[in-house]
Amino acid sequence: MKLKVRKELDGKQQSTIIKLKGSLISRGYTQIIHILDKDEEFHINSFDIESGTDSEVREFITAFIEREQLQDSIFIFG
Repeated sequence: MKLKVRKELDGKQQSTIIKLKGSLISRGYTQIIHILDKDEEFHINSFDIESGTDSEVREFITAFIEREQLQDSIFIFG
């Protein structure tokens, strides 16, 4: 799974996105998250998830983004 994350974030947004990544790891959805540059505006955060958990992980991330109002900062990307 991949997340597209805006590079220019304020301190609160950065902290909240780190919290999301930590939650993905602590919930056992993944063990490691890889970060690559996409372009001048975004990073791509990619991680492997167990087979059959795709919809559960997407729902978790979508709910987190909505709850924390990060709709302009992070996107599910593929």
